[in-house]
Amino acid sequence: MIFNYKNEEFGPFFTHEPDDIIFPLDSDEKKVVMHCEARGNPAPTYSWHLNQTEIDSEADFRYSVVEGSLIINNASMASDYGMYQCKAENSFGTILSRDALLRFAYLNDFSRKARGDVSVREGQGVVLMCTPPPHSPEIIYSWVFNEFPSFVAEDSRRFISQHTGNLYISKVQPSDVGSYICLVKNTVTNARVLSPPTPLTLKTDGIMGEYEPKIEVHFPPSVLAARGATVRLECFALGNPVPTITWRKINGNIPKKARLRKSQAVLEIPNIQLEDSGTYECKAENPRGGTAFKALPQWVRMINDTQMDSGEKLRWECKATGRPRPTYRWLRNGLPLTSQILNGELTIHKVQQTDSGMYQCVGENKYGAIYSNAELKILASAPVFVDNPVWVIATLGKDVSLDCKPRASPKPRILWKRGDRRIQPNKRIMLLRNNTLRIVNSSRTDEGSYVCRADNQFGSAEMTAVLSIVLTDAMRVELSPHRVEVTVGESVVLSCKATHDTSLDVTFQWFFNQRPITFQQDGGHFEYIQTVRSSTVDLMIRNILLRHAGRYGCRAQTSADTVTAEAELLVRGPPGPPGVVIVEEITDATATLSWTRGLDNHSPISTYNLQARSPFSLGWQTVKTDPDPVTGDLESAMAVQLNPWVEYEFRVVATNAIGTGDPSVPSRGVRTKEAVPSVAPANVSGGNGRRHELVILWEPVSEEFQNGEGFGYIVAFRANGTRGWKEKMVTSADSTMYKYRDETFPPLTPFEVKVGVYNNKGDGPFSKVVIIHSAEGEPKEAPSDVKAYSISSSEIRLTWKPSPGPGKPKGYEVYIKCVLDGAQIHALTVKNETTIILTGLEGNTRYQFTVNGFNSVGQGPASAAVSAKTRRSRKPPAQPPSNLMWIQEGNNVSLSWEPVKAKENESDVIGYMVLLKQEGRGYNQVTRTINPSTMLCLPEGGTYIIEVRALSEGGEGALSSQVRVVTSSGKTHTI
Repeated sequence: MIFNYKNEEFGPFFTHEPDDIIFPLDSDEKKVVMHCEARGNPAPTYSWHLNQTEIDSEADFRYSVVEGSLIINNASMASDYGMYQCKAENSFGTILSRDALLRFAYLNDFSRKARGDVSVREGQGVVLMCTPPPHSPEIIYSWVFNEFPSFVAEDSRRFISQHTGNLYISKVQPSDVGSYICLVKNTVTNARVLSPPTPLTLKTDGIMGEYEPKIEVHFPPSVLAARGATVRLECFALGNPVPTITWRKINGNIPKKARLRKSQAVLEIPNIQLEDSGTYECKAENPRGGTAFKALPQWVRMINDTQMDSGEKLRWECKATGRPRPTYRWLRNGLPLTSQILNGELTIHKVQQTDSGMYQCVGENKYGAIYSNAELKILASAPVFVDNPVWVIATLGKDVSLDCKPRASPKPRILWKRGDRRIQPNKRIMLLRNNTLRIVNSSRTDEGSYVCRADNQFGSAEMTAVLSIVLTDAMRVELSPHRVEVTVGESVVLSCKATHDTSLDVTFQWFFNQRPITFQQDGGHFEYIQTVRSSTVDLMIRNILLRHAGRYGCRAQTSADTVTAEAELLVRGPPGPPGVVIVEEITDATATLSWTRGLDNHSPISTYNLQARSPFSLGWQTVKTDPDPVTGDLESAMAVQLNPWVEYEFRVVATNAIGTGDPSVPSRGVRTKEAVPSVAPANVSGGNGRRHELVILWEPVSEEFQNGEGFGYIVAFRANGTRGWKEKMVTSADSTMYKYRDETFPPLTPFEVKVGVYNNKGDGPFSKVVIIHSAEGEPKEAPSDVKAYSISSSEIRLTWKPSPGPGKPKGYEVYIKCVLDGAQIHALTVKNETTIILTGLEGNTRYQFTVNGFNSVGQGPASAAVSAKTRRSRKPPAQPPSNLMWIQEGNNVSLSWEPVKAKENESDVIGYMVLLKQEGRGYNQVTRTINPSTMLCLPEGGTYIIEVRALSEGGEGALSSQVRVVTSSGKTHTI
C-alpha cells in the first residue's frame, strides 16, 4: 500500500497585526517598523495601505516589505502620519488587518518672546498661563520658581493643571513673588523645554479682601474613557480664604477604588468600568458637569473557518459588545459585501464555488473597529478513485473488507456490483456505513472482481477490486518490548518479528503515532536496523526527547496479508510548562498566584519556582514565596517581598527529579498597590553655593522604590544647637538638590541635615543626619609674606603665604603694574597654589605686584605691594672675543683671549664657545668654558681653524677672527 501525505492548503490568517505606534521624531535611526505576519498555504503575499491608498514599495525606496512587515526609512510626519492597514492574500482569498495609527512624538521649543509681568494684590487669586509649544503626544507640566530645579509645590493653595498646563494660585502671598517658568516634558521622548519666565509682582494699592470661591479648573460636561483606563478629573478654585474642594456622585456613590490627589483637586478612578459611569460633582461652591464612559467593541461571537458542499446553506453571525452599540460590515477578499446581510448576519442560501474566499466581519463604533476572520471553502467535484484497480489477497476462512473511498463533493451515492448484478447484502456479505463491503468467512467462491460505482451531480466513477483467496495461515507479528519507559537522553531498541508463510516475501514499515517514520529526517534520532533474519527488523531511537513519547507501530506485509503490532514508549523528562498563571489578589508587597498543572512527563513534580519580571529587573528573577518551598502538590502560592507600585509579570517553572522544565506563559501585567515609601535618599551631602546659601544634595530614589504616585522629598535642616527642624517639600521625583537662603546666619554655619521621602500614601523614612556647612564668605585677610624674584628678561616668580582666617580661598588673583607706564594686568592661580611664574614681561623693567584670595563668594583684600625688575633683554653681545693668543705643544694647544663686556642693551656674558674644524670641512669639536681661556687637543696631521663666540642668556655672540694651526708647528702666534 502506498501512503501520500500532503500539507493541507488553506487561506491566510493573521498571527500578528499592526499596532498603533508613536515614533520619536528625534530618533537617531529614523526607521519605523509596522509589524504584520500571516500564515497560509500557499504562503501569503502582502501589501500595505496608508489612509486607504496602496503603498507602492517599488516606486518609493523609503518603503520596503520584509516578511509582511512594513519598514519606513527616514520617516517624516509630513508624509508618513496616518492610518495603516496590512493586506495578506493567497490563492484562497484576501484579508485586511485592523487599522494602526502611526503618530510622531515631538516637542518644539517655546516661543522666546518675553512674557509680561503679572501684577496682583496680596490675597487675590491668579492664573499663570503656560501656553505650551506644539507637541505630540501628551506632555507633563510642572513649574519652576525663580531658578531650576526649585519646583512649585502643589498644595491646597497652588495647583498645576495637567490639561491646560496653567498654574493656579488661589490666594497670593508675598512669598509667591518671583519668576515662574513652565516646564513641559514629552511622555514618549522625555524631552523637556522651558518657557520664558513670567514675573509675578504685588500691587502696592492695598490687600485683597475675602471673596467667594470661583472655580477656574473644571472638567468638561462629558468625559470619554476606554474600559480599563484611569479617569482623572480636575477641579480647583480661586478664593479668599483658600477654598476646600469636595466631590460626590449624583444618584450613587463614588467607587471605593477612586483616589483623591493634590489636596482633593484631582479625582482619579482607575480601571474604569461601565458601572462607574454617572454624574460627578465637584464643589468649591459651584457644581460642574458629569462623566460618561466609552467602550470599544469586544467580540462575543466570532466566525470560524468553514467547509461546505456546493448547494448547502451558509449562516454566519458575529456579535460584539460596546458603547455605543457596534455596527457591522462584511468583507470578502478585502472588498465590501452589501447583499445577503441583515443585522450583522451573513446568509447564503445555496453556496457556490464562486462564494469561496476569505471573509471578515468588522464590528465598530466611533471609538474603534475589530475584525473577525474566517475562510469559506466550497467543495464541488465529481467522484475520483486514487487507486484503481485494487488487488486484495485474503486467507481462506478469514473475513475480508473491500474499501470504496472516492474523492467527491458533495458526498456521492455508492453502488456495489459483481459482474452486471447489484450486490444484495445478506448475513455473510454486508455493506457498512462507510461504504466498505465486508465478506465474512471467505471462501473460494468469493474470488473475482467487485465494482464500486460512485455518483453525484458533477459526475460518476467506478473502482474495481480483485479478490484472491489463499490457503496459507494468517501472519503474526510480535513487537517487543510491548511497553517501555526511558528518560530523556537515553536510547532504546524496538524489535519487530513476523511469523509468516516462508514462501511469501515480507516487507516492514515503522509508524510513530500512526504516521510513517521518515528515517532521513528527525535529526538522526531514528535508525532502521535489518537483522540477519529477514523476518525481523529493529527500530533504534537514540538520544530520546519528550516528543518521542507515544505509540510505535510495526507493519508487516506479504502478498496475502498485512498485520500491524504496536508498542508504547513512555519518556520521563523535566515537567512541561504549567498552565495559565492568574493573579488572584494583589497588595502593595504580595501577589497571590494560581496556575494549572502541566505535564509531569512521568516523573512527579517536586517543586514550583515563581519568577517575576518588572521594568527594573534584568530579565526574570526568582521571587520569595509563601509557602517556601512551593511543593509539587500545590497550584497556588503567594509571591512576597515585592516592591509597591511596580508593574510585574509572573510565570511559574516546575521541577522534578529529571530536571527543570520550560516556564509557563507570563501572566498579564499587574501593578502592586501603593504604599508609603520605605527607602530614604542616599549620599546626602552639600556645601559651597553663594553667600548665605545652604546647598543640600542627595541621590534620587529610583522609581522602583518610590512606592506610589505623588513622590517627592522632604528636606529637613536646623543649625547646630537649635531644636526645631525646618522642612521644605521638593515635589519633583528627579530632584537632587535644594538651596536654602537666609542672610541671618554667618558663613560656614554647620547645619544638621536629613532628607526624607513621601508620596500620596504618606511620609517615608529620613536619611541619616549629616553635617553640612552653609556657604563660606569671601576671604577676610590678605595673603602674607609676598616675595618676587626675577628669573629671566621676561619672567618673574611670585610666592606668598595663604590667606589666614575664615573664607578659605579657592584660588588667588595677582595684579601686576608696570612702574614705568602704569599699565596693569592680572593673572589667576588654580586651587590653593601659592606660587606663580609670570611670563611675557618686558625685559629690564620694574613691576609692582599685589595678591588677593578669592572663592565662589567673592574676593578678599589685597596684600602689601612688592616689586621686582626683570633681567635685561635676551639680545646677545655684538662684540666678538679679541686678542686671541695660542701656544702649541705637540698636538696640544693652549688658547686665551680678552673677556667680552656686554653693553647696556645686551645680555650678560655667561661663558664662551670654542669651535674647532679642519680646514675645508665643518666643525668637528665644540668646547664650552666660563673662563676666557681653554686647552685643546688636536688630531694629528692637517691644518685646523679655531674660532670663539661669547655666550649669554640672549644667545650666541659674534665670531672672533680665525686662528690657523698646523699640528707639526710649535710656534707661538699672536692675533
